[in-house]
Amino acid sequence: MYISQIATYLPNQVVTNEYFQQINGLSHEWIIERTGIEQRRKAQATENTNSMAIQAVKALSPFAINLQNIDLIVGATYTPYDTIHSLAHAVQHYLDLHHIPVLSISTACSSFVNAMEIVQGYFAMGKASQALVVVADNNTAYSNEKDTIGGHLWGDGAAALIVTKNPDNQSTMRVIDIITAGAGNVGKAPEGVYLRPNDGKFQMPHGKDVFMNACQYMTKATIDVLQRNGYQLSDLDYLVPHQANLRITKNVAQRLGLPEEKALSNIQYLGNTGCAGCVIALQENLYRFQKNDLIVVTVFGGGYSYGAMLVEYL
Repeated sequence: MYISQIATYLPNQVVTNEYFQQINGLSHEWIIERTGIEQRRKAQATENTNSMAIQAVKALSPFAINLQNIDLIVGATYTPYDTIHSLAHAVQHYLDLHHIPVLSISTACSSFVNAMEIVQGYFAMGKASQALVVVADNNTAYSNEKDTIGGHLWGDGAAALIVTKNPDNQSTMRVIDIITAGAGNVGKAPEGVYLRPNDGKFQMPHGKDVFMNACQYMTKATIDVLQRNGYQLSDLDYLVPHQANLRITKNVAQRLGLPEEKALSNIQYLGNTGCAGCVIALQENLYRFQKNDLIVVTVFGGGYSYGAMLVEYL
């Protein structure tokens, strides 16, 4: 399958590290040393996961593709505004599309790759040929900014992709393969990082376990998806990892023997934007890619979940 377009939406409000120093005592230097984050985006009170998803869809070029040809919408988020009228259904309502499959999923921060795999399945079954994938997370709505363990990590954002079963003159990337898996049975998966709206909101009591497993499984998924398709690590041109922590990105790049500049990152100025982060990074760096470049998007989510998507730039 093929990716034709990627569009993103970021809230206007910028929150710097100085803000957190005022409310919880964490210094700018301390936050950078441990996370790499210098600033992040925060949704306004009038914004939410669904509205950001719609803004990302609006950013898709109406001249490059006819959104009325969409026959599948898959949304992904772990910070829903509404657990009934999901972000995917909000997008369907905005586009006024009738009688098509519409669903939203959550596998924490790895949700994007799982959403793409669902599209792959619909295409393989002949149930769709042009999908709209929308990912959005409004992390700050759930976070406790006074929490000195994880309150400073989170940013908000959304992205939308047009995915087609067959190539067309708008195709920019070919999806070669997707691998996803759960690791909910390892380490401290149930308690490592969690979001319980009625019981503490965002918490990360076992950050070290999350860090270790994220590094291990994103590395593993990257190697697996390359080897399964006959490629070596030396064939990899760029890595787009889940934007959780700059130290994780650097660790995974080191394990793979990849130069740090080939591991693309936006967490420094966006914070952890959840399942939208790696899609935003992919879109931001389109200008870097050259024809036939091999790119792996690799993800890890609390709970734990992980995966990788191998794409070729056309």
